[in-house]
Amino acid sequence: MKDTLTPGLEFEHKFIVLASKTVPFLYPEADEFQDMPRVFATGFLVGFIEWACMKMIQPYLDDDDEQTVGTHINISHEAPTPAGFEVTAKIKLMEVDDRRLFFEIEVQDGIDVIAKGNHERYLIHRSSFDSKLQRKLDLVRNQ
Repeated sequence: MKDTLTPGLEFEHKFIVLASKTVPFLYPEADEFQDMPRVFATGFLVGFIEWACMKMIQPYLDDDDEQTVGTHINISHEAPTPAGFEVTAKIKLMEVDDRRLFFEIEVQDGIDVIAKGNHERYLIHRSSFDSKLQRKLDLVRNQ
């Protein structure tokens, strides 16, 4: 990670909510979701926030082996957003603690603030992460 990744950096990411990102599409096999309103699903909203944070820090990673993974998210989903609306994530890097990154988030849909909160990501080296994952898979296979 480059030393230019410092607190105070800000970033915006936009996305037009597709019908496929509404609640009934979150788990199509779950009948409970099928009767829910066709609005931007909280699960997809979380993914959108993670996507925005990843895009923000991508230029600050040293090589292709560096990535970040989400380790904590605390958001409120405050207003519904129908398909077709553009959502904007406003991200601010609040703290860098070794390999842990702390973000403040606000998401708007052009009418309402639909979400706000914070998110934590952790810098990993993909090769090391993949090795740990493989060891875990091997343990299950060998049982």
